[in-house]
Amino acid sequence: MTGESAPDDTGHSHEGTPFPRIPKLPRIRKLPRVRKRLRTRRGALAVASAVAVLAAGLGTWTTDTWPFDEDRDRYCWGAWEQDSGPGVLGDEAFDGADGRSRTARGTAPTPAEPRGGCVLAVRSQHTFSDGDKGVQDTEVTLTYGPAPRAAAARVEWITTFLGDRAVPLPEGLPGAVDGRHGLLVLPERCDTRDGRPTAVTVRAEEKGPRDVIGGKGLGSADDAVELLLAAANTGMRAAGCAPKEPLRVTSPLLRLPEQEDTSPSTAACRIQGLDVEAGFAEDTALRVEAQTGAVTDGLQACSARIGRSALRGEREDTRIFDALMVREPRLSALLDGVTGSAPPARGWRGTGVFADGHQIVRARCAGRPTTFLLLGSTARETRGYFTAFTNGVTRRLGCAPVAPSATEPVTPSAAEGEHR
Repeated sequence: MTGESAPDDTGHSHEGTPFPRIPKLPRIRKLPRVRKRLRTRRGALAVASAVAVLAAGLGTWTTDTWPFDEDRDRYCWGAWEQDSGPGVLGDEAFDGADGRSRTARGTAPTPAEPRGGCVLAVRSQHTFSDGDKGVQDTEVTLTYGPAPRAAAARVEWITTFLGDRAVPLPEGLPGAVDGRHGLLVLPERCDTRDGRPTAVTVRAEEKGPRDVIGGKGLGSADDAVELLLAAANTGMRAAGCAPKEPLRVTSPLLRLPEQEDTSPSTAACRIQGLDVEAGFAEDTALRVEAQTGAVTDGLQACSARIGRSALRGEREDTRIFDALMVREPRLSALLDGVTGSAPPARGWRGTGVFADGHQIVRARCAGRPTTFLLLGSTARETRGYFTAFTNGVTRRLGCAPVAPSATEPVTPSAAEGEHR
């Protein structure tokens, strides 16, 4: 967001939005979604009538020109349309049966000010059998602009969108998505005047303690791709830097093979020597969870958490670390300027910075500049994790080690803080 007070943006022309309706790109829709939407919007129909409607309308649905198009709301610079496919734009976005609303407000980028933002709010309520009421309050934040300038904020920002269960966008597009986040770095023609890459991000969050019935985020990783591309193409047109052909994908997304890491505790994320349980008290070690993220030539992710304890009144998991390797050129450019000009410590190759809460190193690996970073808690020593992660990744890529060699499994120092 730009921080300005922005008008409501539903996309209806009668609301005075300054942005023209944007021609929509052809998109293939799944037949089950058509049936579901017909049931939701028109109630129960006779089987014969439903078949007749589907037979008549399927051809136009596949090109996104359904006859009821003019009845739909549009959101966020006109980029997103009600019932256009992604779950957050359809009836399935609502967890509650009552008080449903979906509104948006924001500011689009322009050639003079190529930054923009929008917040889509999805709200509903539900009354339980005992009379209690539950509230859903989901916000989807869309941004168009460069990464944060401050090093710590930028490391946190990029880890949010590339770490955990994020998977790379297909067909070489520089970005990644999961069911709650998405990031896409735009072509160089959209870079800022001082040469920084411009990115489009989407992020879904459940807001505040009143949100007791939750939400479904963006819908799915595939939905996140559609939202991301629609916002990117619309934003680039508004900012005056759109390529001749809109960005699009036709290939399927990479799928992670497991919900949680099943590797031995001494080889978290399948990295030998990365022991995430050592140094913790026994009851805490039982709650340690590791997550293997993407493992590709251009991106690798590994994260570890201490699962929340209801008995202790914990509402969120506790981060141990989030580690990333980034060597896709446009993604790596997001980290220009934060890797220092000298080795971060004795024995390390390349340039980097070891700061409170994060470590980052950039060095050539297998012929390409490669950035390694780890975001952790300032209350716990995490350099051992970083050493094990970087050495594991360089072995996989077939290049010289970046970190000093370790002859024993890397574990944190209990003297420098424990979560008990």
